[in-house]
Amino acid sequence: MSNTALAAVIMAAGQGKRMKNPDMAKVMHPLAGVPLIEHVVRLARRSGAEPVIAIVGHQRDAVIAHLRAVDPAVRIAVQAEQLGTGHAVLQAEEALRDFDGDVVILSGDAPLTRTSTLERMLALHRDTDAAVTVLTAVLPDPTGYGRVLRDAAGRILRIVEHKDATEEERAVREINSGIYAFRKSPLFDALHRVGNDNAQGEYYLPDVFAIFAAEGRRMEPCVVDSFDEIRGVNTVEQLQEMEEIYAEMAR
Repeated sequence: MSNTALAAVIMAAGQGKRMKNPDMAKVMHPLAGVPLIEHVVRLARRSGAEPVIAIVGHQRDAVIAHLRAVDPAVRIAVQAEQLGTGHAVLQAEEALRDFDGDVVILSGDAPLTRTSTLERMLALHRDTDAAVTVLTAVLPDPTGYGRVLRDAAGRILRIVEHKDATEEERAVREINSGIYAFRKSPLFDALHRVGNDNAQGEYYLPDVFAIFAAEGRRMEPCVVDSFDEIRGVNTVEQLQEMEEIYAEMAR
């Protein structure tokens, strides 16, 4: 890979209502005895990211306290209102004011991504001079996930959320993992132009893809070998399942 500077932004503001524990942020639930977000911080560090910025919100005092204890250099940005993923990333803009390079966006509840996979995504991103590269997966049943729509050359045209997709778009089985590599300047330039005219009334990070498409910017998909690498945690049952997968991957 090139020596381009790398920053990481970790999405960790969500409440995780289906975890059935309102007093604990979702990213603080343990996997193999370690909070989910700590696994993701370790991934960012192994990939050479500096700075690492955590976007916190729900139960943020506990999240911040833990991060301060395990990695005091992690920078904190607060998303006080949950207005969507695009709005969340915007909260990191000030912390990245003096940074110039690539920004990888990671999910604080998706701890199983391999370092080698992230490095493969970054190598593709830099080799193709893409404005954005996204980890994707092809699923037998993609219900509920954002769909990745490609052009004839295999590049990304746009990403559409399941709720906003047409029946034809829902037939696409390639899904967005929520893990991205962006060039910093195009990312924040586009985020300031994202609207919230959608089913949820939120500012979606994937809406920057439509803006990039209109500007003719290159957008590359990077397909993971295993869906397990991009699994997120939304329920207690999913966390229990992840414990088994983690143990298997660690062998």
